[in-house]
Amino acid sequence: MSATPHSFFENVAVESPDTCTHLTGAAHVASLSAALGSLGDQLDVLDRWGRQLAGVLCGETRGRLLAAGNGGSAAQAQHLTAELVGRYRADRPPFSAICLTAETSSLTAIANDYPADELFARQVEAHGRAGDVLVLLSTSGRSPNAVAAARRARDCGITVLALTGPAPNPLAAAADDAVCIDSPWTATVQECHLVALHLVCAAFDAAVLSEPSRVRAAPEFGSAS
Repeated sequence: MSATPHSFFENVAVESPDTCTHLTGAAHVASLSAALGSLGDQLDVLDRWGRQLAGVLCGETRGRLLAAGNGGSAAQAQHLTAELVGRYRADRPPFSAICLTAETSSLTAIANDYPADELFARQVEAHGRAGDVLVLLSTSGRSPNAVAAARRARDCGITVLALTGPAPNPLAAAADDAVCIDSPWTATVQECHLVALHLVCAAFDAAVLSEPSRVRAAPEFGSAS
């Protein structure tokens, strides 16, 4: 069976959330295709993020990546840290990356004892050090706990990179740098965020494993030390 031509989706009308509560089938794919166009315009930013992250995590101080988001963005933040502690594609040593949304005991303790906006900000202050990097994901760019975390991180000398929905938004304004997906659909924004994270990981690996390599080769699993 032949693939559906790309031009087919360009001719599909995609309704606004103001007049439609959900997208299915061709309309969903057409929405994604349009949003990927806005991502394509920001590829140089994502490449720079990957190289910047390599400089921090491979530097003399062996910096750390922190990541956070809410809901589906929480899962994607954890996806990013897993790629760095594990691997994306190439074998390489693990790097320090913590997903703040996966710290369930800390999350419940903070939510129980402090205002909701402190959910990530307090963890950033605890785990982050000057020179580290914080990646925040928000499909709206208006999540109060993400904005608070961005501001706390910058107070601590931590670089803040944000993946959001359409600009302008508070999180993009609070971050050092942002990639904003131009789509009104939450699911479409999240799908583009996953592509963006993979592009950052690819650029990170390319920088880390370039010649001369910044790191020693990863040992084969089960090999003698």
